[in-house]
Amino acid sequence: MKIERLALHETMDAHEILNFKTVCLLRSKLMQGICFDNELKALMEKDVQQSIKDINELLDFYQENPFIQ
Repeated sequence: MKIERLALHETMDAHEILNFKTVCLLRSKLMQGICFDNELKALMEKDVQQSIKDINELLDFYQENPFIQ
């Protein structure tokens, strides 16, 4: 049985997306602390929740797919 692995550029793309989503999460979470507009806070909280969902999905992807070592 042949084990399929992601190519190096696919591994790098997945890593870059994970890093980007992590930065988005941190930025939205930090900005909530200095924001006074409740509607904007709610929008940022929605972004935080979506980012957490996306990061967990990417982490599942990492665990399910072998990468080039």
